[in-house]
Amino acid sequence: MPTDIFETRESQVASYCKNWPATFAKASGPYQWTEDGTRYLDFFSGAGALNYGHNHPELRDLVVDYVANDGVTHSMDMKTPAKRHFLETFERLILEPRKMDYKVMFPGPTGTNTVEAALKLARKVTGRQHILSFTNAFHGMTLGALSVTGNSMKRRGAGIPLTNSSKIPYDDYFDGDMPDFLWLEKILEDSGSGVDKPAAVIVETVQGEGGLNAARMDWLKSLSALLRRHKILLIVDDVQAGCGRTGKFFSFEEAGLYPDIVCVSKSISGYGLAMALTLFKPELDVWEGGEHNGTFRGNNLAFVTGARALELFWSDDSFQKQLGERITELKDGLVKIAEHVPDSTIRGRGFLTGIHFQNPDTAGKVAAEAYKRNLLVETSGPQDEVLKLMPPLNIESEDLQKGLGIIEESLLAATGQLGEPSRLRAPR
Repeated sequence: MPTDIFETRESQVASYCKNWPATFAKASGPYQWTEDGTRYLDFFSGAGALNYGHNHPELRDLVVDYVANDGVTHSMDMKTPAKRHFLETFERLILEPRKMDYKVMFPGPTGTNTVEAALKLARKVTGRQHILSFTNAFHGMTLGALSVTGNSMKRRGAGIPLTNSSKIPYDDYFDGDMPDFLWLEKILEDSGSGVDKPAAVIVETVQGEGGLNAARMDWLKSLSALLRRHKILLIVDDVQAGCGRTGKFFSFEEAGLYPDIVCVSKSISGYGLAMALTLFKPELDVWEGGEHNGTFRGNNLAFVTGARALELFWSDDSFQKQLGERITELKDGLVKIAEHVPDSTIRGRGFLTGIHFQNPDTAGKVAAEAYKRNLLVETSGPQDEVLKLMPPLNIESEDLQKGLGIIEESLLAATGQLGEPSRLRAPR
């Protein structure tokens, strides 16, 4: 048997390939193909970096043309036509219609980069060190982002103490047994609490890696109001939940929030190219030149595809309306599937959603059965107890129903009910 270079040379830190051992060679829309031509339906979407599917033809052609015409690829933070067009398009289609006035920072090309920049800026602006984050949060793998992350396995990987951060209960952490923000409000108002006033609170409106916990809009509004009263900055980490994944461009729009700082990455390039933004109110722009930088913060290919993706999908509300229909379709399908397993519940919001199982082994078994049936779907949560779905936002109804059919069949197989009649029929 030939030697597999992935097994002999690549570090064992790799994870997704252990659950999905196929070698993928091509991709288009919601599908990937292996080297031998086997087709897989992709409900993973690059962990949310491919909101518009793989290789959108118009974005692909833009990349080819830009490279063929010797467009600048790497530019640090220098000015280029591609960067100008992205900024102008982002301002016109995203910021102005939402009456948002944010400075745009390119901190480096990944989600953890934008979180690091946000934390650093909050501390610089306020002169305070402490950051509050939430139970089951995930904000990235670099040290600052890990310090505000809840996952113990990922935190252990730092190898050093992660300080200047405390965790507070996320929405419904106590199953309704304790009033929202009771502890936080008390310690902020009590000068004898011994707790230092934090620089900022960082929150995900939907905790993607933490188990698809979705905060209520009223809870988010109350959090924002509390922080405003105490002059504490609000940072929303919209790395995975943003760029339309919950139904609107920003995941916090429905709550009517205007966060002080917003972290954006994943699908902002529209094409899976590395790109991140840190957005903040103009009065917070106290950086000195070069105080935070990164060699690859000027990814012009991402500027090109990012601007065009905004034009294609966010020029008016037509795509958002279509997405709303698909979200309803997905939720209705999942509700029917969840009926097969008592006490299972639907988690998340929009196209960042899934099924929580009381038996923490069930989600992994369903995902494994789905892979056997050529569907890529992952798990999340402290015990991987949630089956997590992230289909492309522009998926056709037929492909969405096909995926739901595979999930139902996989669930029946994983729970020993495969002989039961299917409530959803997936077109083949």
